[in-house]
Amino acid sequence: MTRKQRIGILTAGGDCPGLNAAIRGVAKTAIVRHGMEVYGISDGFLGLINKEFIELTESKLSGILTLGGTILGTSRVKPFKKESNGSRTISKPELIKEHYEQMGLDCLVCIGGNGTQKTAYRLSQEGLNVVGIPKTIDNDVYGTEKSFGFDSAVNIATEAIDRLHSTANSHKRIIVIEVMGHNAGWIALYAGMAGGGDVILIPELEIDIDNVAMYLQERAYKNKDYSIVVVAEGVSPKRKKKSAAEYIAKMISERTGLETRETVLGYVQRGGTPSPMDRILATRYGSAAVELIANNDYGKIVTLRSEIIVPVPIEEIAGKLKVVTEDHPLVKKAKWMGTCFGCNGSGSNNNVQMQK
Repeated sequence: MTRKQRIGILTAGGDCPGLNAAIRGVAKTAIVRHGMEVYGISDGFLGLINKEFIELTESKLSGILTLGGTILGTSRVKPFKKESNGSRTISKPELIKEHYEQMGLDCLVCIGGNGTQKTAYRLSQEGLNVVGIPKTIDNDVYGTEKSFGFDSAVNIATEAIDRLHSTANSHKRIIVIEVMGHNAGWIALYAGMAGGGDVILIPELEIDIDNVAMYLQERAYKNKDYSIVVVAEGVSPKRKKKSAAEYIAKMISERTGLETRETVLGYVQRGGTPSPMDRILATRYGSAAVELIANNDYGKIVTLRSEIIVPVPIEEIAGKLKVVTEDHPLVKKAKWMGTCFGCNGSGSNNNVQMQK
């Protein structure tokens, strides 16, 4: 008898809505359609290092589609980061390879963002069969139009902005709301547009705080009683201990004299039930990943392009970031409607950044 294909699944990096939907999409397609054996690896790459895993059966997948977080757990362990234990160097990649072989895996499905896919690529160079699935609320995985988790995060951020409108209006204030996005301002851009933000500040576009202050003063002179400023967390200057929201609010208050308050949305953007669109996208990604495995087509990451799932060599994705550009259609539309981005026409001219 031909041995069943055996695959492992891990979720690495930060948690986000849709991870369980992706796990379910992989496992159910593998078990039901292809008769594969599926093992869930605990806590990202740490589970492979420690050889901690469970077999995923259909019964274990029941009811997880709508759950936030990940039933497998996650971590930010970087296997290729060298560490030492006394005089002996610990080789985590060697441990991963050894445990991969001991588990009899035919492929490892790596669900995660930029760091995860970079690690997956390096493991593929070490001889492991890998398939990647892009997830991140930041939507900054290069090569795909959308990562699951992003839609849920935008929904949460937009709802928060909607609620802040009434408070800002009641008190006649400027309110600065900080959303996630260290290197990419996708959440700030989309939630800022959806929530009617007057100012949107993102890391990719050079910001002149004096321009922002003049814009807000002009609104006040026009008897517009309040303003909403949406800022990505990566806007805060390096070596500053203040959050982006605190920093921007302080600069605005000092320059305008207008009452300004800040709020940081934080980890609430990562948690909770995934949106219907994220459940669908995560499921599609999971199912497509299994089809690659069934065809022994490894070293790929599944991506979304023009609403079609397209496999792409992981080497084309690893180490790159997808960032917002000044000529992005949504940026242009926002500017046409009078939204301030705090810049004088200067900004990023490239939608790819190499990950540090």
